[in-house]
Amino acid sequence: MLPEAARLRRLLRLEKVRAIAKQNAATEAAEAEGTLAQLEALVRRTSTLASGYRPGPTLPDGMALRDLGAFVGGLDRVVSATRGDAEQARRIADRKQQELARAERSRAAVGDRAVASRRALEQGRQQPVLGARRTVGTDLE
Repeated sequence: MLPEAARLRRLLRLEKVRAIAKQNAATEAAEAEGTLAQLEALVRRTSTLASGYRPGPTLPDGMALRDLGAFVGGLDRVVSATRGDAEQARRIADRKQQELARAERSRAAVGDRAVASRRALEQGRQQPVLGARRTVGTDLE
Protein backbone atom coordinates (compact mmCIF):
# COMPACT_ATOMS: atom_id res chain seq x y z
CA MET A 1 0.00 0.00 0.00
CA LEU A 2 1.28 3.43 -0.85
CA PRO A 3 2.35 5.52 2.12
CA GLU A 4 -0.11 8.24 1.05
CA ALA A 5 -2.99 5.76 1.03
CA ALA A 6 -2.00 4.43 4.45
CA ARG A 7 -1.80 7.99 5.77
CA LEU A 8 -5.27 8.74 4.38
CA ARG A 9 -6.75 5.64 6.01
CA ARG A 10 -5.11 6.56 9.31
CA LEU A 11 -6.48 10.10 9.06
CA LEU A 12 -9.97 8.83 8.30
CA ARG A 13 -9.87 6.51 11.32
CA LEU A 14 -8.61 9.37 13.46
CA GLU A 15 -11.42 11.58 12.19
CA LYS A 16 -13.98 8.95 13.20
CA VAL A 17 -12.44 8.70 16.67
CA ARG A 18 -12.47 12.48 17.04
CA ALA A 19 -16.09 12.63 15.84
CA ILE A 20 -17.03 10.14 18.56
CA ALA A 21 -15.12 12.21 21.12
CA LYS A 22 -16.97 15.31 19.91
CA GLN A 23 -20.31 13.53 20.27
CA ASN A 24 -19.41 12.50 23.82
CA ALA A 25 -18.37 16.06 24.63
CA ALA A 26 -21.66 17.35 23.21
CA THR A 27 -23.61 14.90 25.36
CA GLU A 28 -21.71 15.91 28.48
CA ALA A 29 -22.19 19.61 27.67
CA ALA A 30 -25.92 19.11 27.19
CA GLU A 31 -26.18 17.26 30.51
CA ALA A 32 -24.25 20.03 32.28
CA GLU A 33 -26.50 22.69 30.75
CA GLY A 34 -29.57 20.73 31.84
CA THR A 35 -28.27 20.45 35.40
CA LEU A 36 -27.51 24.18 35.42
CA ALA A 37 -31.03 25.03 34.23
CA GLN A 38 -32.57 22.83 36.93
CA LEU A 39 -30.44 24.40 39.66
CA GLU A 40 -31.23 27.93 38.49
CA ALA A 41 -34.95 27.11 38.54
CA LEU A 42 -34.52 25.66 42.04
CA VAL A 43 -32.75 28.85 43.20
CA ARG A 44 -35.67 30.94 41.91
CA ARG A 45 -38.28 28.73 43.58
CA THR A 46 -36.51 28.56 46.94
CA SER A 47 -35.86 32.31 46.90
CA THR A 48 -39.53 32.95 46.23
CA LEU A 49 -40.50 30.51 48.96
CA ALA A 50 -38.14 32.11 51.47
CA SER A 51 -39.36 35.62 50.67
CA GLY A 52 -42.95 34.49 51.18
CA TYR A 53 -42.22 33.50 54.79
CA ARG A 54 -40.78 36.81 55.96
CA PRO A 55 -42.19 37.78 59.34
CA GLY A 56 -45.11 40.13 59.29
CA PRO A 57 -47.18 42.03 61.88
CA THR A 58 -49.71 39.19 62.25
CA LEU A 59 -47.60 36.95 64.49
CA PRO A 60 -49.28 36.30 67.85
CA ASP A 61 -46.19 36.27 70.08
CA GLY A 62 -42.40 36.21 70.29
CA MET A 63 -42.21 32.40 70.21
CA ALA A 64 -43.95 32.33 66.82
CA LEU A 65 -41.59 35.04 65.60
CA ARG A 66 -38.57 33.06 66.78
CA ASP A 67 -39.84 29.86 65.15
CA LEU A 68 -40.58 31.65 61.91
CA GLY A 69 -37.15 33.30 62.01
CA ALA A 70 -35.48 29.92 62.44
CA PHE A 71 -37.51 28.48 59.57
CA VAL A 72 -36.69 31.41 57.28
CA GLY A 73 -33.03 31.19 58.31
CA GLY A 74 -33.03 27.54 57.27
CA LEU A 75 -34.62 28.42 53.94
CA ASP A 76 -32.00 31.13 53.44
CA ARG A 77 -29.25 28.56 54.01
CA VAL A 78 -30.91 26.28 51.45
CA VAL A 79 -31.08 29.18 48.97
CA SER A 80 -27.42 30.01 49.61
CA ALA A 81 -26.32 26.40 49.17
CA THR A 82 -28.38 26.09 46.00
CA ARG A 83 -26.83 29.27 44.61
CA GLY A 84 -23.39 27.82 45.29
CA ASP A 85 -24.37 24.61 43.53
CA ALA A 86 -25.69 26.62 40.58
CA GLU A 87 -22.42 28.56 40.33
CA GLN A 88 -20.45 25.33 40.38
CA ALA A 89 -22.77 23.88 37.73
CA ARG A 90 -22.23 27.03 35.62
CA ARG A 91 -18.45 26.58 35.82
CA ILE A 92 -18.78 22.92 34.87
CA ALA A 93 -21.12 23.76 31.98
CA ASP A 94 -18.71 26.42 30.72
CA ARG A 95 -15.82 23.96 30.91
CA LYS A 96 -17.84 21.33 29.04
CA GLN A 97 -18.68 23.86 26.31
CA GLN A 98 -14.98 24.66 25.98
CA GLU A 99 -14.19 20.95 25.73
CA LEU A 100 -16.85 20.60 23.04
CA ALA A 101 -15.35 23.48 21.06
CA ARG A 102 -11.87 21.98 21.44
CA ALA A 103 -13.13 18.57 20.27
CA GLU A 104 -14.80 20.14 17.23
CA ARG A 105 -11.63 22.03 16.30
CA SER A 106 -9.60 18.84 16.66
CA ARG A 107 -12.04 16.87 14.51
CA ALA A 108 -12.16 19.61 11.89
CA ALA A 109 -8.35 19.79 11.72
CA VAL A 110 -8.09 16.06 11.12
CA GLY A 111 -10.90 16.28 8.56
CA ASP A 112 -9.08 19.05 6.70
CA ARG A 113 -5.87 17.04 6.70
CA ALA A 114 -7.76 13.99 5.40
CA VAL A 115 -9.31 16.02 2.58
CA ALA A 116 -5.91 17.42 1.64
CA SER A 117 -4.38 13.95 1.72
CA ARG A 118 -7.21 12.56 -0.42
CA ARG A 119 -6.70 15.32 -2.99
CA ALA A 120 -2.96 14.70 -3.06
CA LEU A 121 -3.52 10.97 -3.50
CA GLU A 122 -6.03 11.51 -6.31
CA GLN A 123 -3.73 13.95 -8.05
CA GLY A 124 -0.91 11.44 -7.82
CA ARG A 125 -3.05 8.75 -9.46
CA GLN A 126 -4.11 10.91 -12.38
CA GLN A 127 -2.15 10.74 -15.56
CA PRO A 128 -0.52 14.06 -16.19
CA VAL A 129 -2.05 15.88 -19.09
CA LEU A 130 0.63 16.47 -21.61
CA GLY A 131 0.46 19.82 -23.25
CA ALA A 132 0.18 20.10 -27.00
CA ARG A 133 3.52 19.70 -28.63
CA ARG A 134 4.75 22.43 -30.71
CA THR A 135 4.59 21.40 -34.29
CA VAL A 136 7.75 21.42 -36.17
CA GLY A 137 7.69 22.01 -39.84
CA THR A 138 4.79 22.83 -42.10
CA ASP A 139 1.38 21.42 -42.68
CA LEU A 140 2.58 19.85 -45.91
CA GLU A 141 4.84 17.36 -44.22
